[in-house]
Amino acid sequence: MAVAARIDPKTFFTPDEWAGLSTRSSWKGLALIAHAWAVIFAAAAVAVVWPITIPFAVMIIGGRQLGLAILMHDAAHGALHRNLKVNDWAGEWLTSGGLSRYRPYHLTHHKFAQQAEDPDLVLSAPFPITRTSLRRKIVRDLTGQTWFKQRFGDFRARLKARKAGEPVLPIVLEEVRRKRRFLAGAVATIALTAPFGLWWAWFVLWLLPQATWLQMITRLRNIAEHACVARDEPDPLRHARTTTANLVERALIAPYWVNYHCEHHMFMHLPCYSLPKAHRLLRAKGVTERMETAPSYFAVLKKAASKGQPTAVPA
Repeated sequence: MAVAARIDPKTFFTPDEWAGLSTRSSWKGLALIAHAWAVIFAAAAVAVVWPITIPFAVMIIGGRQLGLAILMHDAAHGALHRNLKVNDWAGEWLTSGGLSRYRPYHLTHHKFAQQAEDPDLVLSAPFPITRTSLRRKIVRDLTGQTWFKQRFGDFRARLKARKAGEPVLPIVLEEVRRKRRFLAGAVATIALTAPFGLWWAWFVLWLLPQATWLQMITRLRNIAEHACVARDEPDPLRHARTTTANLVERALIAPYWVNYHCEHHMFMHLPCYSLPKAHRLLRAKGVTERMETAPSYFAVLKKAASKGQPTAVPA
């Protein structure tokens, strides 16, 4: 099995520089979680008072839902808190959840990044695709089709595979068990908001962003990180892509420095809040010129949807 090449931090950083980057805070990760939830509640409150802002709230809340998933991802690397027990508890219960299932899968992705054994290779292998294909994927994301397939595809398949006379109830109960966190959150939120006439808030200000905007920006994030990156790439500076993100992109599609994905793969245990500084240090040392980078998300999407497009002929 081809394990992806690794980088010794001493290759690029002095001991003092590396110590400043790799030291894990006991409060920064928790503060980021608090920030994500504060933004979600603030956007929801504004939407309740001024319903005309609901489309913007959907985008903002969906972006922070991705942010919570990114912070859970940090917890998978033990980077959310210096105490591993606190790290794992916060990563499981204060973010998007699923840490115990996600960690082994994701660390396998890092171990075999862009190699044949990489479990995430299926996400990047099809690229480049046509513009029409990308548009279809985005339409499926924004209409909730992707969410439904991911959430209930297995349940639907189990119902279809049910033998004649086999009872439905055990299959339904198993699905409820699997979705108990999601369902409990829905019931609790509706119970708390319904007395104030806001029974609709969970559906519009949590489920709708999760089923639409979150699905699209998760796809854009996956494309930016690994699409059109060479398979079996031997250079650890080119296993993933760092994409320059402006303020709007950071707010809506690339929260908590997720765009510094090349640095993350180079030094996978760095906390997310250390990645911008790592990028600045690497740029000052001339290393970023050797890394896989993109000037914008638009540039990445253009490259990812370039199949069938005419190539420019040099004059």
